[in-house]
Amino acid sequence: MKKKIIAQLLLAVMLVTQLNGCGGKTKVYQATLPTQEEEAEIYVQKIDGLASDFIKGMDVSSVISEEAAGVKYYDEDGKEQDVFQILADSGVNYARIRIWNNPYDEDGNGYGGGNNDLKTGIELGKRATKYGMKTCVDFHYSDFWADPNKQMAPKEWADMSLEEKTDAISEYTYDSLEEFADAGVDVGMVQIGNEINYGLAGESDFDNELQLLVSAAKAVHQLEEDKNLDIQVVVHFTEVDNAEATLERASRLQEAGVDYDIFGISYYTFWHGTYENMISTLSEIKETYGVETCIMETSYLFTREDADGSANSISEADVLENYPATVQGQANNLRDVMAAASQAGALGVFYWEGCWIAASDDYAANKALYEETGCGWASSYAGEYDPNDAGKYYGGCSWDNQAFFDATGKKLASLDVFKYVNYGAKGKELEIINVPDLYIEVPKGEELSLATEIPAIYNDTSCEDLVAVEWNADELKSVDTDVAGVYTVSGTAAEGQDVVATIKVISENLLINGGFEDADTSVWVVTSQTGEDPTDIQTKEMDAHTDANSFHWWSESAMDYDMAQTVTVAADGTYSALAYIQGGDVGSDALIYLFVRVTDANGEMTEYQSDPITLTGWVNWENPIINNIEVTAGSTVEVGMHVTCDAGGWGTMDDFELVQ
Repeated sequence: MKKKIIAQLLLAVMLVTQLNGCGGKTKVYQATLPTQEEEAEIYVQKIDGLASDFIKGMDVSSVISEEAAGVKYYDEDGKEQDVFQILADSGVNYARIRIWNNPYDEDGNGYGGGNNDLKTGIELGKRATKYGMKTCVDFHYSDFWADPNKQMAPKEWADMSLEEKTDAISEYTYDSLEEFADAGVDVGMVQIGNEINYGLAGESDFDNELQLLVSAAKAVHQLEEDKNLDIQVVVHFTEVDNAEATLERASRLQEAGVDYDIFGISYYTFWHGTYENMISTLSEIKETYGVETCIMETSYLFTREDADGSANSISEADVLENYPATVQGQANNLRDVMAAASQAGALGVFYWEGCWIAASDDYAANKALYEETGCGWASSYAGEYDPNDAGKYYGGCSWDNQAFFDATGKKLASLDVFKYVNYGAKGKELEIINVPDLYIEVPKGEELSLATEIPAIYNDTSCEDLVAVEWNADELKSVDTDVAGVYTVSGTAAEGQDVVATIKVISENLLINGGFEDADTSVWVVTSQTGEDPTDIQTKEMDAHTDANSFHWWSESAMDYDMAQTVTVAADGTYSALAYIQGGDVGSDALIYLFVRVTDANGEMTEYQSDPITLTGWVNWENPIINNIEVTAGSTVEVGMHVTCDAGGWGTMDDFELVQ
């Protein structure tokens, strides 16, 4: 051990000497960072107790393709600079870089998304090292994007057995890291896989994943020993909102003997649940399994606008009440994620792709650049490798509204959160940045009372105050709490802020366990025409419309089934039914609809159906509604969903209602 420490010190001295001018090498850049609270364009509340070595990381994978497309980056004064200097001056101390095995077709055309092969990764790592940052190498072990929805094997590994792949992942990991080390890149972390919840390098069985992880981790530690380096191994998952499953994965890693150092997660506040759940889960992993934790991905939007005519991944529907889609809102979100990570005892936070902006606002010109330079999320050439996603939806930057640079490449003030969180920053003027809309549920027949003062969100989040609001008197008068329905009332808050109150007058939901939160789901009956039941009740907050549970379906075979509940109605009247459903990959001939079947006392049945439902992807919720259902007392009413779809179709349903 003593010999290794001495060797590491000697290597560190050699690296510093090399980078400080000997042999013509470039001197490491030293940023000047705050040592006390400062005045700034934005407010940043100090994070008490933040570790001096807290990781303030940025995924920079797209930078070279951006620059190839003509993107230039400018500091706050409008001066063009190397983007790595801008990041360093803003307090970023760690660069994260994804690596794909071979993101090119046989003619050498790049798949896009930065065309992040090993050569590109090393070039990015050298630039990060030049500006004083450590590097996290993020191996996807794929030729293109690896995430919870897809973990495809690299082309070269596609026909390998598990044993052959186990050897290949070891050799590839070692050889790639050796090239990073020989190039002088200061590698501090290595991710052995990216968001590997449901697969790794084409293997979907978790036992097989574990075998690959054991092999990859050994390769990193062998390289670490051979080169006398200090590298931490990261195993990276997502969906921390499902705490039970996350803790189970940590347990399985230990049981399998995976020699890793950091349990990494993605934590996007618009997807992955509460701070409290995240803090509790990471704290338990650290305490129980003796490993460090780190947030490897997070982000938030500063605008709802799209800069390149290619749809953004996150937009209006994902704006959180406490974090408006503004520069200050983005700053507040990042600061609070960092504070939560610190509270959990995590090593730090990496922001995902904060430099990835649109090449220009000319959509036609951009389309050519996506193909030529790979600066879009995917090029058409990726279709040969990923025909079902990239091959259909290839295009531009989906992240430009979550970057730390505006559409012209100028730095946003929110980037400075990284350097201000240790001591805080005073904004120039206290102001309201958002007055959240209200959503109120009123039981049918009860009196409505709208508050005349409501909470506001200030740029300085330590300021908590109510502001006066004046509601539209005519709209307020039109709300009839004796009639179930949804009403809206507009209002004007202090300083001219518009606000809307959505008032839902609710009658009793006659369906039992319409949100699937109760353990007993026997009231819901599945009738399958294929003989196979492709459904289950899933506990996964990301896939539920509300709360944690939802009705989930997927099969390797084609599906044709009804799921429904039958109740007896006590009163004559007109009723409505609704539900929420999301999913995808159902095929062009899919037939999905909400139905209601009313059988009266004489045994006569009347069926109502919603319009056919088109499913457009994950969490793109559809809300089929059937109104004007005439029912007499004593009738039975069956409410459910019909699904006919191709093999591999998937989705969740939630929040079924039948109301008078």
